[in-house]
Amino acid sequence: MEGVSLKSRAIAFAMCAGAVAFILALVATSTGQIGIGNISRALIPAVVCAAMCWASAERSIASTASAIDAAIARLARAAQGDLEGEIPPEIAENVPQLAHAMNGLFQQLGANLESVHRLAMFDPVTSLPNRTNFRRTCERALIDLPPGAGAALFFIDLDRFKTVNDTMGHAMGDMLLGMVANRLRAVADRVTAETGAPQPLIGRLAGDEFTMFFAGITDPIEAARIGRGVLFALSEPFDVVGNDVEIGASIGIALRPQHGENLTDLMRAADAAMYHAKANGRGRAEHFTEELADLIADRAQLESDLREALEQNQFTLVFQPQVAVWGGEIVAAEALLRWRHPRDGMRLPGTFIQRAEETGLIVEIGEWVIATVAETIARWGRIGIEQRLAINVSPRQLDHANFFRRLRAAMLAANAPARLLELEITETLAMHCSSEVIEAITLLRADGASIAIDDFGTGYSNLARLRDLPVDRVKLDRSLVEHIVENAEARTIAHAVVGLIHGIGCEAVAEGIETEAQAEVLRVIGCDVIQGYAIAAPMDEDAFIAWSRCEDRQQATG
Repeated sequence: MEGVSLKSRAIAFAMCAGAVAFILALVATSTGQIGIGNISRALIPAVVCAAMCWASAERSIASTASAIDAAIARLARAAQGDLEGEIPPEIAENVPQLAHAMNGLFQQLGANLESVHRLAMFDPVTSLPNRTNFRRTCERALIDLPPGAGAALFFIDLDRFKTVNDTMGHAMGDMLLGMVANRLRAVADRVTAETGAPQPLIGRLAGDEFTMFFAGITDPIEAARIGRGVLFALSEPFDVVGNDVEIGASIGIALRPQHGENLTDLMRAADAAMYHAKANGRGRAEHFTEELADLIADRAQLESDLREALEQNQFTLVFQPQVAVWGGEIVAAEALLRWRHPRDGMRLPGTFIQRAEETGLIVEIGEWVIATVAETIARWGRIGIEQRLAINVSPRQLDHANFFRRLRAAMLAANAPARLLELEITETLAMHCSSEVIEAITLLRADGASIAIDDFGTGYSNLARLRDLPVDRVKLDRSLVEHIVENAEARTIAHAVVGLIHGIGCEAVAEGIETEAQAEVLRVIGCDVIQGYAIAAPMDEDAFIAWSRCEDRQQATG
């Protein structure tokens, strides 16, 4: 379109020039009269002038059009990523403004692309490669290694970094992360200088997690020495705005090819070794071992089995009664989860709940418990049994206020009265739940449900907060009642705790009662409700219904 526009302008210019020449020639050759002769004579210079103007304009159009064609081709190459190539000289000769604009555009695009690439591939806090960059670079390095060549991957997790963030703020935390990165660079430089190994790749994966990849490190002793160097570097105090900050780190070490040939296997091994280091007291570097490999395999198998258990409906509930100390009537029953494993038989929660928490499957299991408890309450109601059921709430469930809303919806859908439901929340969780969760609990309690604090006596309660929570019952941890028969100090502590619970307007429930003697002591010190094998073991639904009806008959005849 640009070429057509230029050509039309040239034609118009030539015609105008020819017209002016015609008029001037006509005036010059006429003697007062205009005739055919002088008109024909005037046409000759007009045509010649127009032709010369058109020839001159055509040369200009051709050079400009050529320059524009070159500019279009250069822009097409730039669209394919070529921002470094030269701008063709004919553009600068014929359209200098266009050449200058293109040069500025390419420079700005190059700077923008470099900035975007840096943001996409490097951590802005430490200037280290981010997770994506580290993985890509490390995977290429592993591919380039000869078969069987050695390498070492270090997974570094800072200890006590969260405390710095919480107490000093995120700005100071970011400053500290930058200092950690500098110390890791210093360790890498020292190792390279001492061993002659290639410069390692250092990355920040996320939060307070860092990685170091050393190609050419094959000796576990050498890898352990590097790990100790990193530990020493990070254990020295950091000067953060005049404050000495001490953090430390836990490190997992994986070696190629012993622990894997590809990055995925090495990362999994180093990550497992790091968590093993944390579990063993932190501030240490641990190699991946066959024992850890077996543990990972067992954890993976357990996760797979749990998923299958949900799909195959292998979970069930058993019920353990809670009875009043005075009178002996059943005041509630705790619904306890069991797993009917196809190979191992009946499995207790302690063998799988932690893994369910780690994988997030606890949410799906919790959904199953919600629905089953609601259906059980409704089903028992239809046969004339009104029995309050207590269920435990996991930490993962307590993180989401939606859990309580779904519980209310499930109770309404099953036509199960909320007054027959009790939620048990551990003391530690109760101290840290959000205002949104407390609001959701309050709404559920307004429907008639009861709320109990479980495992009381094992955490650090804020009594003012405990008093303000929407709580009806507090369950003493079994450690508080285990020795109350033979130990006077234990009786004194249990007595004081029961008085504290009554003081905040709640009922005191003791669980883990193994003997009648324990039940008698609790009766004397004023406990309200007891639960444990001295009363009854957890039972399946049919056994519990039979037991409860037997108890009702005994109380009626008594």
